Amino acid sequence: MNQSHADLVAALTSRWPEHRVAPSLKRISALMDLLGDPQHTVPVIQVAGTNGKGSTAIMIDYLLRAAGLRVGRFASPHLSHARERISIDGEPISEERFGEVWHEIEPFVQMVDQQGHDGVDMTFFEVITGMAYAAFADAPVDVAVVEVGLGGRWDATSVVTPKVSVICPVALDHTHILGKNLTEVAAEKAGIIKQGSTAVLAGQDPEAAKVLLARAVEVGAQVRAEGVDFSLLERAVAVGGQLLRIDTVSGAVGDVFLPLFGEHMGRNAALAVAAVEAFLGGKPLNPEIVKEGLGAVEAPARLELVRRSPAIVVDTAHNPHAARATIDAVAESFAFAPLVGVVAMMQDKDAEAVLKIFSEQMEQVVITRTANSPRAMDVDELAELAEEIWNPARVHRAGRMADAIELATMLADSAGSHSGVLVAGSVIAAGEARDLLVSEGDDRAVDVL
Repeated sequence: MNQSHADLVAALTSRWPEHRVAPSLKRISALMDLLGDPQHTVPVIQVAGTNGKGSTAIMIDYLLRAAGLRVGRFASPHLSHARERISIDGEPISEERFGEVWHEIEPFVQMVDQQGHDGVDMTFFEVITGMAYAAFADAPVDVAVVEVGLGGRWDATSVVTPKVSVICPVALDHTHILGKNLTEVAAEKAGIIKQGSTAVLAGQDPEAAKVLLARAVEVGAQVRAEGVDFSLLERAVAVGGQLLRIDTVSGAVGDVFLPLFGEHMGRNAALAVAAVEAFLGGKPLNPEIVKEGLGAVEAPARLELVRRSPAIVVDTAHNPHAARATIDAVAESFAFAPLVGVVAMMQDKDAEAVLKIFSEQMEQVVITRTANSPRAMDVDELAELAEEIWNPARVHRAGRMADAIELATMLADSAGSHSGVLVAGSVIAAGEARDLLVSEGDDRAVDVL
């Protein structure tokens, strides 16, 4: 117990990393068995999909707590620190509790390692998933909202039979792992739909919808689908977010303020309401609970305005589908003139497609890389792609995120009072930028005011 929190996290993250996939439920199942199956002691709402998982899970969490339930939420990946992945009552577990949970399960993790399933020790993601289920059972919570890490069928979180299986929009991402087309990707996501669950489906491309519905029929799961059973009826831009009118089990609920930006967030809110109503057995949520829950939502790094003068917005968009939603929302809600981008991406992403979408609104772009991932794309490589899209004179390079933000701030300042900065391209980069811009008392903080 004398191990520092930083050393513990370093030891855990030194295990088989998330970007290297060992597709199997053998290790996590073995751990759960040794722990007495804590994942079965709490009803689960599991959330999968290509984009929107995190924000939808956050909204579900807020709605459930507004309804008076104690909620555990498992998120992936984290922005700043590993404890963010395991939250109870809306707060990440403490460093002390994180260490306690690890030391409670550590002997059993070592036993699973020794069993040598597929010749691989338990991965970091499997271990922290096991920690989450153990922490939720011990709390105990009334419901666990569990965000899938990757795919669904063999993701470590899928060692449960969820009461509600939520599938956010499916698009192409991680194609080297999940499949080369929407049918293959959707088949992996559909793996969280199981017998006894209710499948709550966001609006999907027809190719993906066909696969998801076929899976629901195969296992006999009930289905609630966007556009048929629920929907976002209306939305209007408002100061600090948007006003929504949502179709629910009991009919339309209007004047719902959501302090997040973009049509995609409005649709995620409708999906979250439908998921909670499914969890309640099809009973309608009181409109006041809908308003209270969604009105309180905080979703870090989801088009989050972190600084002003010049305005700096941070977002996790890292694939073409997410980039489209982000850039449309920025144009609608902020109307920066001009917009300066700070972009860092991972090597396994469709960087060219993302940059092309960003170029629709970004007048200039500062290319950088995150210091926190070996998967980070090299600055020069990404900048060369950018120079094929922008005039090369509008592409700038910075070796560190701090330097990139400082340069982008100077460019925005010189462009006038209506300018703004958007940091995007990677979840890890968004977390690094947010640490620089938001953390109080942090010596690394960049003075951009």
